Amino acid sequence: MRMLRRGTSTGTRIESNKSLIPKSSRVWNPRSSKSIHKWLHREPAFAPACPAALLHLPYRTYRNMFTEIQHGLSAWGSFDTWIVITAALAAMACALPGVFLVLRQQSMMGDALSHTVLPGIVLAFLMSYGLRNAEWISPSTQLATLPLFLFGGAVVLGVVSAMLTEFVQRLGHVESSAALGVVFTSLFAFGLLLIRLKADSVHIDPDCVLYGNVETVKLGVAGVPRATAMVGSLLVVNLTLVLLFYKELTISAFDPSLATTLGIRARIMHYALMATTAATLVAAFESVGSILVITMLVAPAATASLLTDRLPIRLVVTLAIAFITALVGHAMALTLPALVFSRLGFPEIKDASTAGMMAVVAGMLFILAMFFAPRHGMISKGLGQTRLAFRLACHDQLRALYQAERKTSLGATVEATAWTKTQGFILHYLATWSLILSQQIARTAKGHKLTSRGKRAIEQIITNVSDDTST
Repeated sequence: MRMLRRGTSTGTRIESNKSLIPKSSRVWNPRSSKSIHKWLHREPAFAPACPAALLHLPYRTYRNMFTEIQHGLSAWGSFDTWIVITAALAAMACALPGVFLVLRQQSMMGDALSHTVLPGIVLAFLMSYGLRNAEWISPSTQLATLPLFLFGGAVVLGVVSAMLTEFVQRLGHVESSAALGVVFTSLFAFGLLLIRLKADSVHIDPDCVLYGNVETVKLGVAGVPRATAMVGSLLVVNLTLVLLFYKELTISAFDPSLATTLGIRARIMHYALMATTAATLVAAFESVGSILVITMLVAPAATASLLTDRLPIRLVVTLAIAFITALVGHAMALTLPALVFSRLGFPEIKDASTAGMMAVVAGMLFILAMFFAPRHGMISKGLGQTRLAFRLACHDQLRALYQAERKTSLGATVEATAWTKTQGFILHYLATWSLILSQQIARTAKGHKLTSRGKRAIEQIITNVSDDTST
């Protein structure tokens, strides 16, 4: 194989060393380095010799990955369907009160309530076993009514937490987040102390606390898992409360003072929302764990707030995001760990926690909405600000030329420095060419001057500004 060396005459030719390069894949090596040559001619999966292989390499890689995903999802059964249904119902039940927490700018209240209800749960647990030990109720009755005791303790402590937060904020003259931090840490420490003193022998599994046991759902009555029935009932209750008190919740969330003047007790609505949130936390805690409960309280509502400003549509979008999070999260928990860790040298890792992966999916959806939301996304905001700056730059140039022509009796021209002092060079350049193409200004030997179309445009702008000022 003969090739021309750059910088030499056309008659001067060199011949590459054919003995170093296989005949089937000869490549010109300008440096004649053995190390570079070996790197170029290593396995085709990393550095294929022919350009056609470069085009087919990503296709083969993506095809293999898609095949692995299909293989991971091929074992999907009724058990996985129940897992998705349970997780979706729990996520939607948590997302409904989360919408109004986000509206009230109390997103961290869900995180705080998940800790402050601990003393109520412990006290309710001790009360239930105390009644059993005093033989006031039978052991079977105690086991049947234990969830009701836990619900009651959580609801009471949720209301107490809200009341204590307002009391500390009003008495200590501190902001709401500081008051929430004081109440949150104090009640959580008190709950841990109660566990240490009265329930130290109770075993608490950290994995169950963090991730729940949604992967171990057991079939109950009529083939429906008990956790599914519980979170499904909770979703129905939350949805019913939202529909019944939609007007009161909306007005008290946007303007508590207006709600009070209209006869709506905003404080009672606030306490009711805290009680509902606390009950939702306790009901979903066993199924999906604390990580997913806290995530689902905030992430779907925050994502929906970036996508729409209308509250009814936001509620529907929040529920849809919660369902998509459960479905995609479980699918990724089955396929993504094996897909990633097998390539990192850990083939023994086959799956991950569904609750943890749902939290990851919720964060990914929020990031996508943060960048690509049609109105509140960073890209749309950046484009809107750029269009506004470009429009103002065009108006500034027209105004500068208009003022210059009014000061002189001739068709005066203005150099570019007259308006580039306040505008950037690139923006000025683009605005100038836009005005030239739209025939609002014309280029002359001394600079630029307004055309008749440009005069009409700037006069219309001045008239509109004058009308707005007078009104």
